[in-house]
Amino acid sequence: MRPQDIVILLKIISKGNLSWQNKDLANELFISQSEISDSLNRSLVANLVNSEKKKVHRKSLLEFIEHGLHYVFPVIAGGMVNGIYTAHSHPFMKEHFKSDTEYVWPNERGEVRGFAIEPLYKDVVNAVNQDEKLYKALALIDVIRVGRVREFNIAILELRNIVEDGA
Repeated sequence: MRPQDIVILLKIISKGNLSWQNKDLANELFISQSEISDSLNRSLVANLVNSEKKKVHRKSLLEFIEHGLHYVFPVIAGGMVNGIYTAHSHPFMKEHFKSDTEYVWPNERGEVRGFAIEPLYKDVVNAVNQDEKLYKALALIDVIRVGRVREFNIAILELRNIVEDGA
């Protein structure tokens, strides 16, 4: 698995029942079509997608996110930068927690300052500008990557809602 595999699987889930092709994912995620294809092949081997590579095995993905993601794709916050909110600084998490520490994905056009968290894929900032559901899911993923137990539990519950229900 590579970090962008999680982004691609969550993008497929965010599309709901809309049909899509690899080129659609590539355009919407700012990832090459060959990277999409390679990612879906890795996800097939990991049993995270069906044999047609069109449907995500949601329970398996959730199991990996909950129990393996923070070991495979850990993050250490960097210095203060401009960017867009992620982790517990995302508006959804701010409804549940107050914190003096802000986390952001670095972006020179970002309007907020916080400690840098490298996103799972370099062009995540561009992709989430076009997809609020994906933005929320990836910010919750960052909670899992950097959060404490209390934040982790809220993030897992909300990710379950997104992944299982497509909400």
